[in-house]
Amino acid sequence: MELGLVGLGKMGGNMRERIRRGGHTVIGYDRNPDVADVGSLKELVDSLSAPRVVWVMVPAGSATQSTIDELGELLSPGDLVVDGGNSRWTDDEKHAEELKAKGIGFVDCGVSGGVWGLENGYALMYGGSAEDVAKVQPVFDALKPNESDAQSATTRGGGGRRVGEFGSVHAGKVGAGHFAKMVHNGIEYAMMQSFAEGWELLEAADSVTDVREVFRSWQEGTVIRSWLLDLAVKALDSDEHLDALRGYAADSGEGRWTVEAAIDKAVPLPAITASLFARFSSRQEDSPQMKMIAALRNQFGGHAVTAAKGGEKGADSPGADVTPPTGG
Repeated sequence: MELGLVGLGKMGGNMRERIRRGGHTVIGYDRNPDVADVGSLKELVDSLSAPRVVWVMVPAGSATQSTIDELGELLSPGDLVVDGGNSRWTDDEKHAEELKAKGIGFVDCGVSGGVWGLENGYALMYGGSAEDVAKVQPVFDALKPNESDAQSATTRGGGGRRVGEFGSVHAGKVGAGHFAKMVHNGIEYAMMQSFAEGWELLEAADSVTDVREVFRSWQEGTVIRSWLLDLAVKALDSDEHLDALRGYAADSGEGRWTVEAAIDKAVPLPAITASLFARFSSRQEDSPQMKMIAALRNQFGGHAVTAAKGGEKGADSPGADVTPPTGG
């Protein structure tokens, strides 16, 4: 089939190549002319045979909105737009309604696989009507993992099952794909945080002399073996104690959306929420919260505190002799 692909960055560029390897025609547009096949969205649309399918792979928010707005003016009734970026699921519902008014279909698709997707395949979670999903199914089949991929069935989870048996799902109606991908990323946050905490504790233990090999040993026969563990070992092979890295972690936004959705639905997510907040802590050179905690400990118990410019203030600090309130 023919596909128009908008956005040819790290993910989009590799997806174009994988879809082509699957035997399909892909016409790509990107603001960077060095990677684009055509010079504009209009040229992309004009290059496709009707009914057209255009996959949008640009950053969530205003970039996605403006692209879909422009496609809404260029496409015809019976055509289809797929949003494969990391849009918020509530935006999907809005975009679907806007395009429906013009007779244009809409499918949202959460894509996981990162820079490894070209060789190993992408996990796909998509939402929309069965009719619209069917129009793009050949592309989904080309992108998802299959038996010819480099990654083994054992790495994918074992159990003797066939590679490509899973990795793709019609999750429900419009918005379901991005909602499922959002929850996937929330789980990913918590899993990464768990590996990170375990690694730090092992590094702090005098009795453990080879933390990297402990992690490596977990790759077989354990209940926590996973691709994330494989990547952790790969990172430690490159930098055994991660000395070259600063302990700073950004968040993509989907972790926040996961927590917000949990609040809206009154679903407790203590592990995912804590992992998101841990990333916030990583960005503070000098925690304002800990300043307040240190000040309070000094006030009620005379506990030593560290001055902003180094050194300590002891139990004779202001507040150490304050009489505590009664009845508390």
